[in-house]
Amino acid sequence: MALIVLAADKGSPGVTTAAVALAAVWPRRALLAETDPAGGDLVYRSAAAHGGMLNPNTGMLSIAATARRGLVPDQLWDHVQPLSGGLEVLVGLGIAEQAAGLAGLWPTLGSAFAQLGDSPNAPADVIADCGRISGDTPVVDLFPHAALVLLISRTEPEAIARVRDRAAALSTKLHGGPRGAGSLGTPLIGVVLIADPNNSGKLVNQVNDMLVHAQTGARVVGTLAEDPAGAEQLAGRKRGRLDKSMLIRSARKVTSDLYQQYGAAWSVPSQVQSQQSQQSHVQGQGAHQPPMQGQSGHAGGYPGHAGAGR
Repeated sequence: MALIVLAADKGSPGVTTAAVALAAVWPRRALLAETDPAGGDLVYRSAAAHGGMLNPNTGMLSIAATARRGLVPDQLWDHVQPLSGGLEVLVGLGIAEQAAGLAGLWPTLGSAFAQLGDSPNAPADVIADCGRISGDTPVVDLFPHAALVLLISRTEPEAIARVRDRAAALSTKLHGGPRGAGSLGTPLIGVVLIADPNNSGKLVNQVNDMLVHAQTGARVVGTLAEDPAGAEQLAGRKRGRLDKSMLIRSARKVTSDLYQQYGAAWSVPSQVQSQQSQQSHVQGQGAHQPPMQGQSGHAGGYPGHAGAGR
């Protein structure tokens, strides 16, 4: 099983909405981790399973003390809260200043997230919402442990230019340098576009051509519908049939495509994946070899479904 990290370069492309949507329809049990050093959003926008508010002190904040003594993957569950709808989350920090408590712990967390899928007790894939990143963002230390790094981007020209440059910078950091289309490194860097469904196909081709030309080693792996109403439903601020929304339908397509292409590789134990990733990083080569549509690990429930609190 796998660690999937989501991030963006700049602006507000909707990383948290994308992370929640993908985790909500993930084909296997999923743990959504809010790992943005600037702080999380779910405690403000989603209700807990008991109908009240999420506890802001149980999550990334509480796990810091545990991780300093070493972290066994199953210990992650001691810090998890279920949302209304059933999705299990590791609530993010309250404010950016609290990130100091996680200094030096990001590699430990990355290893535990990646190995949670091998747990004999409660295995799960981890989807990490890393928020906006830059060259010195400490959460990037999670990335070498990931099976897949997804950069979320809107489709304005400046947004596409930034995601191209960020993908190239990550390729240099994670893979040792620029890579052509036939030489994809580990972890794979993918781009998810937030786009109008009516013209997403044309945009995917254009962005892929640009990514290949820039030797980023990245490619577009899917599109999520630009669906403000669906995002409001997902956050619990609007009623409606969330499962029929363009956002959730497109999220199902993305997760299905990801598993068709990479699911076999994610069945490799994470310790073996970690060794392969380290070898690839040292040697500057190696490919992430590339399926499964199913119910999410929380019985198809959605966080913040119609009727949930703020």
